[in-house]
Amino acid sequence: MKIVFMGTPDFAVASLSALLDADFDIVGVITAADKPAGRGQKISESAVKRFAVEKGLKILQPVKLKDPEFLKELKLLDADIQVVVAFRMLPELVWNMPPKGTVNLHASLLPQYRGAAPINWAIINGEKRSGVSTFFLKQEIDTGDLLFAEELDIEDDDTAGDLHDKLMIIGAGLLVKTIKAIEAGKYREIPQNTHQEHELKKAPKIFREDCQINWDRPVKDVYNLIRGLSPHPAAFCQLQDKTLKIFNAAIEEKAITDKPGTILTDNKTYLKFACRNGLISVRDLQLEGKKQMKVDEFLRGVRL
Repeated sequence: MKIVFMGTPDFAVASLSALLDADFDIVGVITAADKPAGRGQKISESAVKRFAVEKGLKILQPVKLKDPEFLKELKLLDADIQVVVAFRMLPELVWNMPPKGTVNLHASLLPQYRGAAPINWAIINGEKRSGVSTFFLKQEIDTGDLLFAEELDIEDDDTAGDLHDKLMIIGAGLLVKTIKAIEAGKYREIPQNTHQEHELKKAPKIFREDCQINWDRPVKDVYNLIRGLSPHPAAFCQLQDKTLKIFNAAIEEKAITDKPGTILTDNKTYLKFACRNGLISVRDLQLEGKKQMKVDEFLRGVRL
């Protein structure tokens, strides 16, 4: 089968690499347009583009997916199937173009955690299990008929970054399994069951207001927020009128009398924040205007 691959970040690179290793014919790669980034506003290329260039693959970078010129080029690729991994919402005239449809790999056990940030929200919500799913795209986001899924445990200290890396690897393997099954005609489509015992949890895009720590919350909720936003975009609070990002912390669940938000420190080795029923002991952090550092290094340069 001739495959068009659509993706942008590192998460998608593993899947594209696995498809190539499995000797599938990748006739084109669709990825985000180059854009200026960082303080110097240097032109930045997507991780998928850098990989595709290295492998000598044909690349298309449409700004608008309904652009007639892009649609013409896409049709000329004459793909049998399209594969989408961490890209963006496709219009119907794109996902409905190839005869065998368009397959999406999603980093959750659908129908749970539909949306842009399933990895973050799974950890923020304290889930114990996650996984990856493949499905055929339909008009409504992440609602198409399921093909395959694979589960894994979320460890108590896993960050979003840890879970991202685990799902990236098993997702690549599941995608290869899915495409092989479609090629052989050995698969069945399973409608997503939205009438479950448990309510469906969503995974919307993360905004800045989602990242602000409320110390007057159960300590486990605060701990999960820190894990679920690490390493990016990172949970934060205010310290000496500056933004303090927290990337890594330990949890101490115990009865305390300190008011939520109270700082406990020896100004040498530990920095703890009081929550409703315990303490958050900060390990890795970054104060606005400074680099990311370990807590002992941070305390050598600031007086609290």
